[in-house]
Amino acid sequence: MAGLLLADEPLTARKIAGAGLGVLGVAVIMGRDALMTLDPRSLSQLAVIGAALSYSLASVWAKRMLSGQPPIMNALGMLVGSTVLMLPVVVAVDGPPALALQTTTLGALVALSVMSTALAYLLYFAILARAGAANLLLVTLLIPPFAIGLGAAFLGERLGAEVWPGALCIALGLAVTDGRPLRWLTAMGGRAPQ
Repeated sequence: MAGLLLADEPLTARKIAGAGLGVLGVAVIMGRDALMTLDPRSLSQLAVIGAALSYSLASVWAKRMLSGQPPIMNALGMLVGSTVLMLPVVVAVDGPPALALQTTTLGALVALSVMSTALAYLLYFAILARAGAANLLLVTLLIPPFAIGLGAAFLGERLGAEVWPGALCIALGLAVTDGRPLRWLTAMGGRAPQ
């Protein structure tokens, strides 16, 4: 989306190849069986595709509309805006929140809200300002290998044979998109980097 909608982030052959390798890596990790169950009539599958499209359009919109603001203000705006939008829904569906929570529950809420949400949005807008919309969203390709690796490390989940070639494909896709590893290898070979 950034390559199509932002003039300063052109869609190059390297970016297309890198993204293609990354998506191929995710597909390899998912496995043939999961890919064969793709059904355009499935609302849940359409929701996932819609979420991915929405995520890519959000980065383009943020770059166009919010690039002049400090990242901390953008993050604050996102958090306050989402809270204002969701609070009536939460109260309508679940009722007023119970404030008598256990210490572990409060700790989990604080960790989730500070580390996984507020800090994540702060990093999101800082990276968007420095690297652009297309580079920012490359992080989404890292989610499957990290989720699988963390599941294996902390939950004792089994790593399937498809994880390693898929993760390698994702890493190669990121390297191709970024271009710096190729320039580094070229420089190491005695030729001037491009």
